[in-house]
Amino acid sequence: MSSLSATPLTPEVVSHEGNAMVLSMGPQHPSTHGVLQLVLEIEGENVVKIDPEIGYLHTGIEKTAENLFWSQAQTVIERMDYLAPESNSLCYVLAAERLLGITDRIPARANTIRVAIAELTRIASHCVWLGTHCIDLGALSVFFYAFDLRENILDLQEQAGGARMHPNYLRIGGCNGDLPAGFLDKLDALLAKFPQRMSELRGLLQANPIFQDRTIGVATLKAHDAVAWGVTGPSLRASGVTYDVRRAFPYSGYETYEFDVPTRTQGDAYARFLVRLEEMEQSHRILQQVRRRLDEPGPVMIADTKVAAPPKETIALSMEALIHHFKIVSEGFRVPPGDVYQAVESPRGELGFYVVSDGGNRPYRVRTRPPSMYNLQAIKIIAPGELIADLVVTIGSLDPVFGEVDR
Repeated sequence: MSSLSATPLTPEVVSHEGNAMVLSMGPQHPSTHGVLQLVLEIEGENVVKIDPEIGYLHTGIEKTAENLFWSQAQTVIERMDYLAPESNSLCYVLAAERLLGITDRIPARANTIRVAIAELTRIASHCVWLGTHCIDLGALSVFFYAFDLRENILDLQEQAGGARMHPNYLRIGGCNGDLPAGFLDKLDALLAKFPQRMSELRGLLQANPIFQDRTIGVATLKAHDAVAWGVTGPSLRASGVTYDVRRAFPYSGYETYEFDVPTRTQGDAYARFLVRLEEMEQSHRILQQVRRRLDEPGPVMIADTKVAAPPKETIALSMEALIHHFKIVSEGFRVPPGDVYQAVESPRGELGFYVVSDGGNRPYRVRTRPPSMYNLQAIKIIAPGELIADLVVTIGSLDPVFGEVDR
């Protein structure tokens, strides 16, 4: 591989005996899906040992969040996973709502919109994974098919939240306004387009002999190893473990939707590919149910002006509304002392936030349980014995995002 460069032998990182050679892959390498360095010990074309070096993308997001108002912290938390930002903000607002004791007061329409946003985000994230993963393997056309679908979803995110990548649309207490005019028409068009697009993607890849040769039997992760290393999400379910946070610990009304949890037992790169494709189809199934519920009007924000800013149209008419608006903007709101762990099923697995409040207007501690961090560590046990050329397949099949690995 042209971008592999020699690195000094360091006994504390890797041994060097016989014909072994130590090489460094990354941290700036197009197939590491982010700023990742892999220190490899190889013999011939085979990987003997691998040690991932992380931290090149450290941003200090957790500490930054602890110096912002409760509502402001969402803006940085969304940037941990830049491919599924609203999965992050959803997890955070659910944690804050539990500390405030308002979980049961969130309007039904707000929960429906949250599920819609979460499932659209899942499809968009899997589109990025699929397109870039296939570029690694030389299948260039798939990238355009997948990203065309993702563009349609980003159009919806922009229409609802005002930004394509980090809309900050969800709020503690609900959502930042109802869905705008024209949103449902675009959603209908996407739902109608999706089945044919998925059929095209499957036709390009699923029975493709080159794609199968590159993925079947490669980077096999056994179920007991996946559990031992804390792997979650598609990488876990492809090894035969049926664990999905939406099923195990439902949130935002997921218990009221019908959907299956796709699994495979082979645990290889091809199984992880199949699980993610089936997850996209299950997200489409959930969105069809969401769409029917969105015809029912209703509030999208909790009716508590001590937590939610009052409607803009009331500010000029009511001194009380003006005071509440000023206080929320200038000093936020206070959250009772306590701590909580909240998890959601992000596109990469169990995303969790352990949030602590000391009674102030800022979170005292925000600690992340990032699925990419745990999933990536499994590369230590699935890469040895594979070919160097299969490393790009191994990394891509785990779908890590380094904004949440390094934080």
